[in-house]
Amino acid sequence: MITESIPELYSKPSHRIWSNLPAYLILGLGALIMLIPLLWSLSTSLKTYSEVFTNPFGLLPNQWSFQNFIEVFKVVPFHLYFLNTLKITVACTVGTLGTSAMAAYAFARLRFPGRDFLFWGYLATLMIPRQITLVPTFVLMKYLGLLDNHLSLILPGMFSAYGTFLLRQFFLTLPVELEEAAVIDGCGYLRRFFQIILPLSKPALATLGIFTIMAQWNDFLYPMIFINSDHNRTLTLGLAIFRGDADVQWNLLMAATTLASLPMVLAFLSAQRFFVEGIAMTGIKG
Repeated sequence: MITESIPELYSKPSHRIWSNLPAYLILGLGALIMLIPLLWSLSTSLKTYSEVFTNPFGLLPNQWSFQNFIEVFKVVPFHLYFLNTLKITVACTVGTLGTSAMAAYAFARLRFPGRDFLFWGYLATLMIPRQITLVPTFVLMKYLGLLDNHLSLILPGMFSAYGTFLLRQFFLTLPVELEEAAVIDGCGYLRRFFQIILPLSKPALATLGIFTIMAQWNDFLYPMIFINSDHNRTLTLGLAIFRGDADVQWNLLMAATTLASLPMVLAFLSAQRFFVEGIAMTGIKG
């Protein structure tokens, strides 16, 4: 009986692969379509200026030009733009994780009058386009004297209704019995939050962190409005310098774009396990 069932067990995985082959082909084709623009930008960053126009669609350059990556730092203060963006991104990410986690814990665990009404009102701000709040934010930052200052980007970026919603849904999936046991031991709200909730919420925090990092690192609209001086520019504003009025240095632009996107790729790969786990475990419990 046992020996007869062994071939059947080994045949099931192969049968499953063949039955799912159309789905694998479709997913592979979609992944290839997504990768083509990335491969083209990387290829263009390794071409000479003349080859960009003579061989625009070739993925392999005829003449490899790694000098483009060095030339980027000569044309603009790329390192300064990188440090400015890193400073803003880290500050906004830390601030978003802190404020969202505390607000989410309050909405998920604390009992106070009007809690649900306040939460739904807070959540309703997600339906307001970001562009609509741009003018009021600009007027407020001008009144505070923070124009052309990194604080004009950091302060609005430290609060996220989406982050609060995401973490609240995750906190609701955590067993209440863990906190009840901590209450018996005399733990208050702060100890329960820092010693029980946060250690169990690493996947959700990593997910929110990746979303926040990507949003702040790639933001162009707010830096364009609030930042004026060259020494305060971010990477997205620095990339626009390579696009002149009469000509575009495509090889340098793609080299700078590759350098600017590399930290995002490394950040996602380093937190990929927590990211996938956070997406899978974050429920929709209300």
